[in-house]
Amino acid sequence: MIADVLADAEGRMDKAVDAAKDDFATVRSGRANPQLFQKVLVDYYGTPTPLAQLASVNAPEARSLIITPYDKSALKAIEQAIRDMPNLGVNPTNDGNLVRVTMPELTEDRRKEYVKLVRSKGEDAKVHVRGIRRKIKDDLDALKSDVGEDELARAEKELDAITRAHVDAIDEALKRKEAELLEV
Repeated sequence: MIADVLADAEGRMDKAVDAAKDDFATVRSGRANPQLFQKVLVDYYGTPTPLAQLASVNAPEARSLIITPYDKSALKAIEQAIRDMPNLGVNPTNDGNLVRVTMPELTEDRRKEYVKLVRSKGEDAKVHVRGIRRKIKDDLDALKSDVGEDELARAEKELDAITRAHVDAIDEALKRKEAELLEV
């Protein structure tokens, strides 16, 4: 029983760490990266649709992206969705067949803003992991009548170790992203 609860905790915390890494990838660094657009929603015939379902995104050069829509009628909507995206500061151009996005150089102030944004996202992810820990601890406390106190104490120590490992993984990903952002 305890092993199932701890396995559930580990699985949920793994997903939280993966979500944090995906979230970090959406913050722009100096290079053009197709992952920047993974959370862009395009108004496609009145339905918010992820850009990845409407177009292919390629990075032919270090500072430019080419977005090729599967349906040419979505060009204007894709261009508008990218233009409206916060925290990017890009101006896409539409040539009738594809959308080109040239990433401007990041200023030092903009890099510092992005570092603050990434730190905030990292802290949110750590809070989420700790929330999972709190819920799993409540689940373990509910098992108190079925298992001995020694087993419960051992499970709580294991839960703390799992939580610490996942918080450390988030910190490590955060450190890598900060270094990438501050690299000139």
